[in-house]
Amino acid sequence: MFYWFYLLLGRVVLLLRRWKVHGGENIPGHGGLLVVSNHVSYWDPVAVGCAFKRRIHFMAKAELFAVPVLGSIISACGAFPVHRGGTNRKAVQRALQLLRQGQVIGIFPEGTRSHTNELLDPHLGAAMLALHGEVPVLPVAVICTRGVLGKVNVVIGKPLVFARPQSRKDLKENYRAISIAIMKEIARLINKER
Repeated sequence: MFYWFYLLLGRVVLLLRRWKVHGGENIPGHGGLLVVSNHVSYWDPVAVGCAFKRRIHFMAKAELFAVPVLGSIISACGAFPVHRGGTNRKAVQRALQLLRQGQVIGIFPEGTRSHTNELLDPHLGAAMLALHGEVPVLPVAVICTRGVLGKVNVVIGKPLVFARPQSRKDLKENYRAISIAIMKEIARLINKER
């Protein structure tokens, strides 16, 4: 179902939104990968998912899985729930398990949609998954995904690799520095297409 669903969505996005993907050659063909994107609309997971030939298991807010029909569709596409505002040990374990199996995890580190198109302060989860999963981070910028009509750009950057710190004492600061570095690269990709 996953393949046909994204194939159909890809055709719809191409028709309605004049969808354009830049940097597709930067997507690694195999191995665990963390796809990290900015978030401005409900179209974002669709736009990012359609830009990849590899299946992306998106971490999505738990409330979406309670919505009739939508919950079933996103589950069938490989998404799994994250409970906002608390510890997410189960979601983190699931993400790390998939990464170690060579799968692709998708995450929006801002945690919610930006209503101004400005990047929001990132949560530290993406950095933590990258370090503990020992996988590269693939920065992705989605541009002009709001609304139903108009051109959509998906810009895929080059993979970023981060080394784990020697001391656990520096772990949180390292997460913060990595999170900022990822968001700076996404900002660069956005500005490159403007």
